[in-house]
Amino acid sequence: MCGISGWVDYGRDLRLERETVQAMTDTMACRGPDAEGSWFAPHVAFGHRRLAIIDIEGGRQPMTAGAGDEVVAALTYSGEVYNFRELRAELEQRGHRFRTQSDTEVVLEAYLEWGEDFVSHFNGMYAFAIWDVRREELLLVRDRMGIKPLYYYPTPNGVLFGSEPKAILANPLAERMIDADGLREILAFVKTPESAVFHGMYEVRPGQVVKVRREGLSKRRYWRLESREHTDDLRTTVRTVRELLDDIIERQLISDVPLCTLLSGGLDSSAVTALAARALAGKGGVRSFSVDFAGYSENFQADDMRDTPDTPYVKDVVRHVGSRHSDIVLDSADLMDPAVRAAVLRARDLPLGIGDMDTSLYLLFKAIRGHSTVALSGESADEVFGGYRWFHDPAAVNSGTFPWLANHTQTGLSGRGEFLNEELLRKLDLPAYRADSYQRALAEVPRVPGETGLQKRMREISYLHLTRFVQILLDRKDRMSMAVGLEVRVPFCDHRLVEYVFNAPWEMKTFDGHEKSLLRAATADVLPRSVLERRKVPYPSTQDPAYERALRAEVTRVLDGDSAIGCLVDAGKVRGMLAEPMGAVSLQGARTSLEGILQINAWLDAYDVRLKI
Repeated sequence: MCGISGWVDYGRDLRLERETVQAMTDTMACRGPDAEGSWFAPHVAFGHRRLAIIDIEGGRQPMTAGAGDEVVAALTYSGEVYNFRELRAELEQRGHRFRTQSDTEVVLEAYLEWGEDFVSHFNGMYAFAIWDVRREELLLVRDRMGIKPLYYYPTPNGVLFGSEPKAILANPLAERMIDADGLREILAFVKTPESAVFHGMYEVRPGQVVKVRREGLSKRRYWRLESREHTDDLRTTVRTVRELLDDIIERQLISDVPLCTLLSGGLDSSAVTALAARALAGKGGVRSFSVDFAGYSENFQADDMRDTPDTPYVKDVVRHVGSRHSDIVLDSADLMDPAVRAAVLRARDLPLGIGDMDTSLYLLFKAIRGHSTVALSGESADEVFGGYRWFHDPAAVNSGTFPWLANHTQTGLSGRGEFLNEELLRKLDLPAYRADSYQRALAEVPRVPGETGLQKRMREISYLHLTRFVQILLDRKDRMSMAVGLEVRVPFCDHRLVEYVFNAPWEMKTFDGHEKSLLRAATADVLPRSVLERRKVPYPSTQDPAYERALRAEVTRVLDGDSAIGCLVDAGKVRGMLAEPMGAVSLQGARTSLEGILQINAWLDAYDVRLKI
């Protein structure tokens, strides 16, 4: 796992732009604390920051390939290709010779063998750039599910690119501007494909290749979800899910550095931890980590989204699988620490966060990084297997919008932006933006001829989650982890599993009357009964009144000062929120709004953004 950056310009000699390229690369230091490198040719410059995971000594980048002294291709690469050993063996049979044991070299040699079709051979999470010296062409490639980020900024004579927007913004050619659609994207919680929020900047879409040539830029999708009839019976389907999971976990445990799992006590993370423990039996077992808040379990109060605290279930899993476990316990002072909140904003580049749930994740990862360099996560199982509560709420399913926005009294997500002044709200018209995004997403859904009723609708709901909602969470997890140099792997995003389960009938996914029936059945033999019977609970959020008091005080300070966000907000509306009794701001999205005020204000200050709305 690493951070990449680069610049292609057919109108200048980039060998003379080393200082700018170094500035771009330096922004990726958090993603790659172990080493750095650069590579230059007349019209291209690559930068690389490395987090060493596989072949510590041999995997240095940027990496080149060629015959003798002639370089024919160069690569700057972030991610992991989990089937690199099989690909290496196949390429060796085809006459390729390898200098290293790294998956990076396998990617480079695969390009030399198969050309642009090489991406169809990979199983993994990756984002990379390849420069073909003879053709003077650049390829920007992103993995099928969009686990690893990659952005680009077209220029009159080429393109800038990087793992994160900050790498591009370090180049003077990139303008720090947000237009109305960019602000809508920040507030709408819909994750429009290819939108990077900053005007003129784009995100490489999952499963996409962007080609840059002298003649211009072109894009193509090498992978997308496809619908097909599912012919396996229930028993076969459950067995296939388990076989896939066993293979995925085994592949994703490959590492030359310490590895662990993230454990919440929910079905998803518990299944990953249990399968990892089984795969590592006799090899020292697995280490696991969880996040908790001081006094959370003792003072827990159930709400619309969370019936139970995590701790009792975490303990059950630890006893059941024998993991070496550590709890990372945080308090409100940790969550409101200005330096920590600034680091979270810097990691995300945009005010897209969800308050303490981002801050606590960052602090969890920072603590884990003191022990491990790689962590396996249960992220994305809810999108794949249908785990969120709104999957099973007919009102949300049939709401005519993205299901996660259907009931903001539960999620607080559709309440984002309620703090804006009325003139700006009218101009942005967020309901219309969400409606348009929803219709465009529906138009993409691959259909099965003759499919009707609930099965047709649940295919749509699954597609919305696998192409929109999951992107929000994967981006959050990548940014919070890579900000501290931790690689987080997501087994449930293996494209083979996603494709298979996407086409399983909805009645199979709920055959036992609960959410995620297929996952529960496939892992029942390795999990304690308490976890198998536990209802879906999202990532924890602090309930400490001290956090709410600190949040209110900080928002009041922003309102009373000469703040960057002052011209955007309705101060009276915000003061009305603050006048509500303690505890009320957690309802109907008010706490989300207060968090948003602080984040957007800090972002406008830190990023020197020009608003054009």
